Amino acid sequence: MAMMTDTSPASVRGNHFLLHLIAALALLAIGGGYVLWEVFQFGKVQFNTTNAGIHWGLAIVTYDYFLLTSAGLAMVASLWHVFGLEEFRPVARRCLWLAMAGLIGGVAVLFLELGNPWIALWATPLNMQMASPLFWKVLLVGVYTILLAIVLFGMINKPDAGRNPLMMLVGLLALAITLVAGAVYGMMAMRPMWFGGEIPVVFLIESFMGALAFTVFFSHLKNGFSHGNMRPETRSLFEGTLARMFAISIALHFILHAGRAVTGLWSNAEGLQVWEYLVAQPMFHIALWGCVALPFVLMVLPATRSNGLMQVLASLLVMVGLLISRYEFIIGGQMVPLFKGTWAPDLLPYVPSTGEWALLVLAVGLANVVYAFAAWRLGAEDRG
Repeated sequence: MAMMTDTSPASVRGNHFLLHLIAALALLAIGGGYVLWEVFQFGKVQFNTTNAGIHWGLAIVTYDYFLLTSAGLAMVASLWHVFGLEEFRPVARRCLWLAMAGLIGGVAVLFLELGNPWIALWATPLNMQMASPLFWKVLLVGVYTILLAIVLFGMINKPDAGRNPLMMLVGLLALAITLVAGAVYGMMAMRPMWFGGEIPVVFLIESFMGALAFTVFFSHLKNGFSHGNMRPETRSLFEGTLARMFAISIALHFILHAGRAVTGLWSNAEGLQVWEYLVAQPMFHIALWGCVALPFVLMVLPATRSNGLMQVLASLLVMVGLLISRYEFIIGGQMVPLFKGTWAPDLLPYVPSTGEWALLVLAVGLANVVYAFAAWRLGAEDRG
């Protein structure tokens, strides 16, 4: 097979990635600097979570968002590494580096949210709470990180690196992490909005959908958002197989999300009244119609599916909509108090603090720093 090469000069690519790295470092400095100042100054009290029932705030939303996207990206890369689908070869390397970047960004936020993460590193595996999905989630993420790092190490500045047999394990771990992460919520019978056997499937679809959105966006970013600079193989993938997979995953996400909302509105079960509040919020409809329905249309219509700017728009909308949906799911599931009394209102209020928003900025900045540096110096973009 002939070697696949980039159409843009190496010097141009290097300058492009260096600018990306500088912008990412600036974002990291802003978000990280503010967060570290607040953490050292005030500790976890800076978060607007309370003992009344909102224990997991925007930090956990951010962590799960990046972790599940990382797992989804590893699964997309497995389409070539494991299943040998040649169409996905141009984006497989990019997906793996993005998976590591997202993983680092998400775990960094979790560490800052925990307060003393070093205890969790040894206490979680040694407590042997094997009945808890969280126990298995931590172990799976640990092994996944190590194996993903080994795979990427073997690719550094090796544009002709072929399929890695370790990707079979990485792909299986990514799938397991996604399903177990869903089980963490789906097994909580005391939280009716979360409880249900369908939640792992919801997480799997959302993980894959988010991964495709990141793949599309960063592929266009690498080419300066110019559709003409994209290699023919990649452009054909984005207008064909990947676009159809993207549209199908968006449609499934819409059906599951809308179906759960309708069920929640119809049911009179205690704990599901939170859906009345969520559906009344503008962000719910922005996420459902603007960030799910609109991207689906853009990916279905041939005219917009083959337009580079429309592909970028669809990917951005899905990224934002997925974050909103994750926020509504995690926060909404905690808004109904477990034990009602005069001390708690009907629904518990929660608004992220400035420090929690800064954690999101930190995650975005750190993930982009990792990816931009890999693209600039480690050959993360040599092929695609």
